Amino acid sequence: MAKVVPTRSEVLFLFRSLLRTARQFSDYNIREYSKRRTIDGFRQNRTLSDPDSIASAFSHGKAQLEIAKRQAVVYSLYAPKVKSIMDLKPCNTV
Repeated sequence: MAKVVPTRSEVLFLFRSLLRTARQFSDYNIREYSKRRTIDGFRQNRTLSDPDSIASAFSHGKAQLEIAKRQAVVYSLYAPKVKSIMDLKPCNTV
């Protein structure tokens, strides 16, 4: 059964959507993990040439996007009251 191979613009849209969703996490560690996992996953699948494996990786990415969107909503409902030290802006006291 041949799957439909996504176009370059569809793949780039998925990549940008995953990165946009990663920015919605309030926790620094989760935000950075999500961003790093997205970049690493796309780098790993860059060399795929078989149309079935490309379509499979794309559908897996879309499923991961839906999971990330749901998790971002859940994390926003239960966000910590105190910001992480990584989120604080540095003071320029000289």
